[in-house]
Amino acid sequence: MRSGFPDWRRGVLVAAAGCAALITPPPGVVERWYSARFYAVVQPLLTSLSNLAPFALFDLLVSGTAIAWIVLAVRDLRRSTGVGRAAWVVALRTTVWAAALYLAFLLLWGLNYQRPRLRDTLPYDRSRINAEAAAAAARVAVDRLNALHDTAHAEGWPAAGAIDADLARSFERAIAAAGIARDVVPARPKRSIFDWYFRRAGVDGMTDPFLLETLVVGSLLPFERPFIVAHEWSHLAGIADEGEANFTGWLACVRGSAANAYSGWLFLYGELARAIDRGQQASVSSGLAPGPRADLVAIRDRYAQDVNTRVSAAGWRVYDSYLKANRVAAGAASYDEVVRLVLGLRLDGRPVIESRSE
Repeated sequence: MRSGFPDWRRGVLVAAAGCAALITPPPGVVERWYSARFYAVVQPLLTSLSNLAPFALFDLLVSGTAIAWIVLAVRDLRRSTGVGRAAWVVALRTTVWAAALYLAFLLLWGLNYQRPRLRDTLPYDRSRINAEAAAAAARVAVDRLNALHDTAHAEGWPAAGAIDADLARSFERAIAAAGIARDVVPARPKRSIFDWYFRRAGVDGMTDPFLLETLVVGSLLPFERPFIVAHEWSHLAGIADEGEANFTGWLACVRGSAANAYSGWLFLYGELARAIDRGQQASVSSGLAPGPRADLVAIRDRYAQDVNTRVSAAGWRVYDSYLKANRVAAGAASYDEVVRLVLGLRLDGRPVIESRSE
């Protein structure tokens, strides 16, 4: 295979990718030398540059790579003396490209999967994680939704592609509370050409791990958007675990404006409602005022309209495998971790929910 560098370098590249996939560096080493130093420099730089583009650079990266692969494969097929030879050249190039992309993924963002967990770095009381505490937290969420609804809708929410200055400020406070003491540049929310797939798969947002952009689906309702954006910004901060990103995204919202806090409580209410039994669900949901109830119905209807169950199931199986390959043992179930974190973590010496409900 003709290439821009010798065969031995391709071999080294593939071997390096294989070693990187098998070796698990200690979390403390990753935090000290990668997340807090290298990534702390790379993230502000790449996100600031990607913010200059009004469109998703991720789309250019994916489509450009795919087009280049197809063009080169066609060229190899035309030049080769046989189909088998062409297939071998294409397979070898694909392996080299995949290795290069994997190493770039790890270097630019992926090593954050190996950071210490929040439950290991912050005060965490497992005894508070029980059915009664979850039901009590759900009732707090109902109270907050009822209290915030009118003010939130009166304030309104920024345009879909704008960076919300209030959310950016509260996000900075939230990640500081989570123990991340470094500058994080928020990304402008962008819509991807893959929006059609995200919607069918039930994916509301994505963080571009190469150019460190924030992508959100175009069908999000205004009161959903702040939490989804804050969740993706949490990934930009180096919080790779989905449950922890849910936690810091929620914390950023509830520490911000009424409109953003309302978005955060809408999300958490849904998570808490799924964590309690059906009898408690009925009792808790009966306390919802008409406004929040209507907004929750609107969110449910949006999902019903957007999501294709087969595409969603297949997509989440792939994502579950991706998370486990990156050593997230719970896989896609890590999203549910937010309930345990909200109930068990203590910030400023106080339980999280109690400190926000007073």
